[in-house]
Amino acid sequence: CHQDSYVRLLRFLKQKGFASTVLQPPGELLVSLPEACLLTTDTVLHSDVGPLIKGWRPRPSALLVLCVFLVLERHRASLSEWFPYIDVLPTSYTCPAYFTDDVITLLPQCVQSRALDQRTSVEELHSSNQSFFQSLQSVVSESVQDVFTFEALRWAWCTVNTRSVFMARSQSHFLSGQDVCALAPFLDLLNHRPDVQVSARFNSDTRCYEIHSVCGFERHHQAFINYGSHDNQRLLLEYGFVAANNPHSVVYVDTGKHVCLV
Repeated sequence: CHQDSYVRLLRFLKQKGFASTVLQPPGELLVSLPEACLLTTDTVLHSDVGPLIKGWRPRPSALLVLCVFLVLERHRASLSEWFPYIDVLPTSYTCPAYFTDDVITLLPQCVQSRALDQRTSVEELHSSNQSFFQSLQSVVSESVQDVFTFEALRWAWCTVNTRSVFMARSQSHFLSGQDVCALAPFLDLLNHRPDVQVSARFNSDTRCYEIHSVCGFERHHQAFINYGSHDNQRLLLEYGFVAANNPHSVVYVDTGKHVCLV
């Protein structure tokens, strides 16, 4: 939740972002998003598709069920209660899952293999879960093949991978693997800057996901968060962008070669 008198949504260049309308001193609460506004696996399991997911074996991963829910809600368009959020999400992404072969060949050798791995993992996620998608036919009016296309799943996977926040959850009896991702509408419009410090966590007392600014923000300036101490290779692979003047930049050296620095 937010108050318009304190936070304003603006477009910075071609990106959406936050601007504070008042001076934000260090340590002050910047954003507080109630638990009910977070899109988590609980959201999915309590939706109309929940019973079908709970009954599926082998148990699907938390990532997969979040992707499935996004695909379904995007397909429902304005009929979905999540439409206001989904409608402002990017229609495509700039992370490696979207890279063509021509683009991948332009990357440094050490990045090419990881970019290909990401693209392959998304392709396999789609191809290996066709039976699971077929089991969801009763909740869609069109053919499952027309709804759960590779393009739709790739979009959903990139949405979760690039925009989710860390929120550890108890292991569900219906899901496999870790369940640590939550989509946070509005909050995920905060952009990354490597020199900014924030505190971000789910507050179990207020039942809100909260972001506190460590350094504060000037009035009418864009408010940023920090996705972590990532170098530009990690930022490109995980989020689809690089940061100028990144203090966490590193040089990767092939251990099979001898390098002399003078």
